[in-house]
Amino acid sequence: MPTYRDEVVVLRTHKLGEADRIVTLLSRRHGKVRAVAKGVRRTSSRFGARLEPFMVADVLLYQGRSLDIVQQADSLGAYGADIALHYDRYTAAHAMVEAADRLSESEATTPQYLLLLGGLRALARGEHASRSILDSYLLRVMALSGWAPGLDACARCGRVGEHRSFVAQLGGMVCPDCSPVGSARVDAETLGVLRALMTGEWDVVDGASAGAGGAASGLIAAYTQWHLERGIRSLEHLDTFESPPQQTAPVQTMEPTP
Repeated sequence: MPTYRDEVVVLRTHKLGEADRIVTLLSRRHGKVRAVAKGVRRTSSRFGARLEPFMVADVLLYQGRSLDIVQQADSLGAYGADIALHYDRYTAAHAMVEAADRLSESEATTPQYLLLLGGLRALARGEHASRSILDSYLLRVMALSGWAPGLDACARCGRVGEHRSFVAQLGGMVCPDCSPVGSARVDAETLGVLRALMTGEWDVVDGASAGAGGAASGLIAAYTQWHLERGIRSLEHLDTFESPPQQTAPVQTMEPTP
């Protein structure tokens, strides 16, 4: 079909000429799409702010040879404004769309689209600490892409148990026999945070100590960037760990379970 309609999340934009933009979109049914939005930089543009990063829209596109053309765009979710007001949300959102851009292809990616949509919605609403939302998103999108980290058994030999070493190159937690010298040591609370981020147990994530949350973030960043084979630039601008925004008192440190 020369024209098609789909729901999209705007990942990034680039200037083209004097008034146009190239927009990179993650769509619900057509995967990653690159399209030209003509005249979008003019004040009289009919697209307005509907094709800015982090926005969710229903778009009508004309299929071109190398780049499609946006013919119509209707807003479905205006998350960009709420995200841009907070530095931590803004940088976390940038890291999420950067990862989505690298992991998505030009094919149907409905689970990836819904995961990114849920992550941006949670950031806009401030439901949890921004870094925790990002960490959960990265773990889940890596799993959807076939790189789920091993957290309940040795990622190398399959030995079940509460292992204490994490090696990104080997796929996650590894047993003492498979653990190379210099492997990152993981305590019980940090491992619990990793599992909770993967499964969406937000009471565990929000109640974690700053040390465990920061350690989990570092492991997730290393794991994601190793398997992507390149760094996520936005991660450099993120704080290591933030306390959940809804808490006013300091979080009590949890003692690691034996």
